[in-house]
Amino acid sequence: QVQLIESGGGLVQAGGSLRLSCAASGRTFSNYAMGWFRQAPGKEREFVAAITWSGAGTTYANSVKGRFTISRDNAKNPVYLQMNSLKPEDTAVYYCAAAEWFTRSTSGYAYWGQGTQVTVSS
Repeated sequence: QVQLIESGGGLVQAGGSLRLSCAASGRTFSNYAMGWFRQAPGKEREFVAAITWSGAGTTYANSVKGRFTISRDNAKNPVYLQMNSLKPEDTAVYYCAAAEWFTRSTSGYAYWGQGTQVTVSS
């Protein structure tokens, strides 16, 4: 069974940091682009960041640019999202996903994790 498993979520005060990890089981995603998305209560799932299979290319949503950093280690199979200067509006369930192509579009991602909750208190 192919799975993406997120970890690292939690409760943090505004201005704090968290590092999310995404591990894969059942197959390797080293030749897939990887992305992070988030969904707040009552809102649609939105793009956060994506990285190419090699790690050479990244793209970010404007709302997180300069605060979040996506990275990957294909030798260990995880993908990371370092989140700094967190704001209450960053509160959401965060999902990692895998796509055959480097894209910001939700529809381009074929594999999804179950999500991890990030809560930022003011």
